[in-house]
Amino acid sequence: MSVNFKPLSDRVLIEPNAAETTTASGIIIPDTAKEKPQEGTVVAIGPGKKDEPTTVKVGDKVLYGKYSGSELKLDGKDFLIVREGDLLGILE
Repeated sequence: MSVNFKPLSDRVLIEPNAAETTTASGIIIPDTAKEKPQEGTVVAIGPGKKDEPTTVKVGDKVLYGKYSGSELKLDGKDFLIVREGDLLGILE
């Protein structure tokens, strides 16, 4: 997916995974009770800080803190922008 947005410094633009709509046993979860997702896919990255290039790449699946970053809407889709230091890890 291509987005016309270039993060600055060590910021990373993430497309969050969709929230679960049913439990493992098949119970439907209402919108008001859905957990905010804590994983997503990196869509764009900034150049990093001086002497500290970013370590994630576009397409990496990452895990981030529950209250990390700022939510924003681009081209009608929801994204999250976080500092690379707020990422907890890369999912393999």
